[in-house]
Amino acid sequence: MFGSDERVRGGWLDRRTVGKTALGFAVAVILLFLLGAAVGWEGTLERLRTAHLGWVVAACVSTLLCLAAWGKTWHVVLEAVGVSVSYRRLFVTFLAGAFANYVTPMGQAGGEPFVAYILSRDTGATYEQSLASVVTADLLRLLPFFTAGGLGLGYLLFEAGLPGALENLVVVLVAVAVILPLVMAITWWTRYRLREIVLRLLEPIATRTERITIESIAERIDRLFEALERIADSPRELVIAIAFTYVGWVLFALPLYFAGLALETPVSVLLVCVLVPISVIAGSTPLPGGLAAIEGTLVALLPVMTVLSTTDALAVTTVYRLASYWFVIVLGGAAALWVIKRA
Repeated sequence: MFGSDERVRGGWLDRRTVGKTALGFAVAVILLFLLGAAVGWEGTLERLRTAHLGWVVAACVSTLLCLAAWGKTWHVVLEAVGVSVSYRRLFVTFLAGAFANYVTPMGQAGGEPFVAYILSRDTGATYEQSLASVVTADLLRLLPFFTAGGLGLGYLLFEAGLPGALENLVVVLVAVAVILPLVMAITWWTRYRLREIVLRLLEPIATRTERITIESIAERIDRLFEALERIADSPRELVIAIAFTYVGWVLFALPLYFAGLALETPVSVLLVCVLVPISVIAGSTPLPGGLAAIEGTLVALLPVMTVLSTTDALAVTTVYRLASYWFVIVLGGAAALWVIKRA
């Protein structure tokens, strides 16, 4: 995180990362094949052939508009830091970051430093300012997941009469939705204490190499904190940014609703508000973009919460992931190639 910018770029593009990504995709594809085999590929493919193309396109458009809204969130946060960059240029960088997040195992650790590096090359911003803006925009985008997801999960827990095993899962997910914001708040309040702990832990390493020094690490942490505090002291920009995150979340959730309409097996809006956050939490796996984990979760939950068969559930999930994952991979991959060439 605090190494040189060149190492950040190299860390995202080096052979080890490419190898991990390839292995992650290989494992995910095998798991997806086994999921399809268990449900029945023949029946699923037959259902997919009946999909209404118009609703599939609507799902893809919703995903694109979601990315545009979340890109605007980042744009507003950058203005709070004092970084000026055109939205059109920034949006391409944002798509490249989405691609990095979706293909890198545990993507948030791989995509964000890469995006911060590219942004610092594209503008006059420091790497710490860029990283602060990326981290802040990511944290703001979590707010709709906690509110909509928490309310939906709470409704299921207390009103829907779920089976015992599924009820236990919902309890765990509700706990995660409550605990994560608390952890983030505590981390922010104790950031200077954590700074001292990090420096103390890195001191033995710094004494054994000339590549890093405690002073340089401390300076980078301080610049990062300064940028974060500047964002926190801009309430107007934060309110606007949060508004865009909620708009983006609605557009992020709609593709699942449209996927149901595409196959004439509607999924209610309430269930969409519940299933999307659950799938995102369940997708926090070492597999790229939660691939296979999200599909497995939705195929398991849709038949329990609706009248859909497992075949219909897999078909709906396939359309949903086509619009919300593979479509982003294609767009983001093209953007990543353009951004790397530009940088």
